[in-house]
Amino acid sequence: MRLLAAFATLLLFVGLATGASAHAALVAVEPASGSMLASAPKAVELHFNEAVTPGAIRLIDGAGRARDDVRVNASGETISVAMPMNMPQGTAVVSYRVISQDGHPVTGSVIFSIGMPTGTQPPANADRGLNVLIWLARGGLYLGLFVGVGGVFFARWVAWSMTGITIPCVALAIGVPSAVASLGVLGLDLLGLPLSALATMAPWKVAFGTSAGPALLVAVAAMLFALLALGSAWCARALAIIAFVGVGLSLAMTGHAATAPPELLTRPAIFLHGLGVAFWIGALAPLVALLSKRPAVALPIVNRFSRLAAPVVGVLALTGLALAIVQLENPSALFETRYGLILSIKLALVLVLLALAALNRFRLTPALAGDHKAAPALKRSIVIECAIALGIFAVVAGWRFTPPPRTIVPETPLAIHIHTERAMFQILVSPGKAGIDDFVLQLMTGEGAVLEAKEVTLTLSLPERGIEPMERNASLGPDSYWHVRKVELPFAGRWHVRIDALVSDFEKITLEDELEVAAP
Repeated sequence: MRLLAAFATLLLFVGLATGASAHAALVAVEPASGSMLASAPKAVELHFNEAVTPGAIRLIDGAGRARDDVRVNASGETISVAMPMNMPQGTAVVSYRVISQDGHPVTGSVIFSIGMPTGTQPPANADRGLNVLIWLARGGLYLGLFVGVGGVFFARWVAWSMTGITIPCVALAIGVPSAVASLGVLGLDLLGLPLSALATMAPWKVAFGTSAGPALLVAVAAMLFALLALGSAWCARALAIIAFVGVGLSLAMTGHAATAPPELLTRPAIFLHGLGVAFWIGALAPLVALLSKRPAVALPIVNRFSRLAAPVVGVLALTGLALAIVQLENPSALFETRYGLILSIKLALVLVLLALAALNRFRLTPALAGDHKAAPALKRSIVIECAIALGIFAVVAGWRFTPPPRTIVPETPLAIHIHTERAMFQILVSPGKAGIDDFVLQLMTGEGAVLEAKEVTLTLSLPERGIEPMERNASLGPDSYWHVRKVELPFAGRWHVRIDALVSDFEKITLEDELEVAAP
């Protein structure tokens, strides 16, 4: 109990010391992506919703050349990418890969044109091979923590027998190198480096500098303690419980769920959830071995595990529900986001697991008490539980590649700026894609003061698709901006935009530009 109290105190300290971190998201860009500029900007400013660390920042200029003469400065939530002096005209791309406080990479591209646009494309994302390695390493880590450490804990604290410990040993042998590999491939992903860069220090250094580095060290330590607990020394049970608590602690130190605010709720929840999974899943392989070799001896162990498993399942359900509510924020996200889809699949598999557990406890275990020949049926049911657990590990490892809905920030509106000596018009188009869009028009004088107008008209056309000019009247909102709502833009492409502002009965200011509307 003293060990548990010490680890609980350490967990609380970690939760308080880390602060309210989350998965970063880009909230604003200057100049706005899609802008048409007369000259190159001095810098491209990327504004995120939390402090980030630059990973890999690349610039492709209007001539299609990758530039290595950019300067990157980071200050809290802002990354500033200084542009070279000799930027050619054309479409340029700034591709960014920054590190969120939860240790995950956040990637994207900003596109702007200097003069006439060209066909420059954003660089491709990380190759699928690296993603597969990340997924495999994560799955191997889960095997080591839940099957390996959980199996050793079951053997030392529940079964009081080392029968069936072979599979947990194999899981630990897989888990330790998987944890090390996880650190290396995380560094490659954060920096956008090829697999050959694993031989250099850069990916290891940047990965260890994130919250995932210490968490993986704790995971490795937990698995090593579990291996030591396999011995017959007097301290084996103490080593097993240290390893067991280390499972929850490593999970509570990093990741989407652990770093979600409020951390005083989410970190203890993921800690207890991890312990519950390790207790339940770690028992399955030893139970199968016991039922295969000594059904009579297995019965009291099965009964003991069933009694302990009932409150554990309750803790799993409560902590899982709390984490799901925090991560999803809206029930519709369960079906409308990739994160929610993964959670839905996990929940379906967990329901099957719970059904099998209920079958085992209320039917197959009592049958075993009356007739030891009922052992094969109980064994088959537990083997199916093992297979489903592996499926859950495979599915949950996919969370590494998708942010939770709570971190998804609405896309920044498409913006264009039209500037003459007489006036400046700023146009924001949301969402800036083919379909139904809202336009916000900010009218200013050439000196930047508010331009008073009696009437404002927005005219749009797409000559390349044969769409003739369509005119819409704007209405002045309480924010002093002119609004045109629910404009249907049926096609993606370069739309011609004209703004007519009637400033007096005898004077009208007209400004025109091009607007690149993306596909939905």
